[in-house]
Amino acid sequence: MSRSASLVVAALLTVGIAGFKSHDAAAQHAASRDTKPAPKLNLGRIALPEEIKAWDTDVRADGKGLPPGKGTVKQGDELFQAQCAACHGEFGQGVGRWPVLAGGLDTLKADRPDKTIGSFWPDVSTVFDYIKRAMPYGNAQSLSNDDIYALTAYLLSMNDIVKDPNFELNEKNFTSIKMPNAAAFYDDDRETAEKQFWGREPCMKNCKPAAPKVVGRAMSIDVTPDSKSGPKVE
Repeated sequence: MSRSASLVVAALLTVGIAGFKSHDAAAQHAASRDTKPAPKLNLGRIALPEEIKAWDTDVRADGKGLPPGKGTVKQGDELFQAQCAACHGEFGQGVGRWPVLAGGLDTLKADRPDKTIGSFWPDVSTVFDYIKRAMPYGNAQSLSNDDIYALTAYLLSMNDIVKDPNFELNEKNFTSIKMPNAAAFYDDDRETAEKQFWGREPCMKNCKPAAPKVVGRAMSIDVTPDSKSGPKVE
């Protein structure tokens, strides 16, 4: 090795050692900084237990989070006609563009399936939780827990999931209700089922050489313009 080459190697080693020392010092500084308590910002205050409880109202499919309460189909019928029928219809058929809540059984394979509580929803907890959070429209969270149990019971009856008009729904028998379409839901398995379609290198240009064309149109409202009448896009 020439003398000049030796000097270059020595210089590189010196820089490397200095770099390791600098990195080590930075790591020590970061570690010491992480052990220090975070400074107080003096903004707001710690939430009170009753405030947390007011927000912690979600209900899981296994019944966790259900509040105590009870309500019958008959009670739910009276509540529904007074609080819900104006939008959802007297029989859950929907008014105007408001959601349909009942019917649609065995339509999920049709071209235009009716995705209602009875035909599509997998868990009763979704019904209870949604009513508790968002209904009735314009006056959300005004219903008592007993009211929500009663309305849920009535919606189950409306979809022929419970047959007894005197059926009472409560936190004890809630999880015994099985929805018709529950078995059709499964965990997202795309990481396994679609892995063969994944590419290591994403396509960045000329990925689809053919010109795009319309292969389907919106069914509920005609929002897809015809090729001649559609606006010209520069």
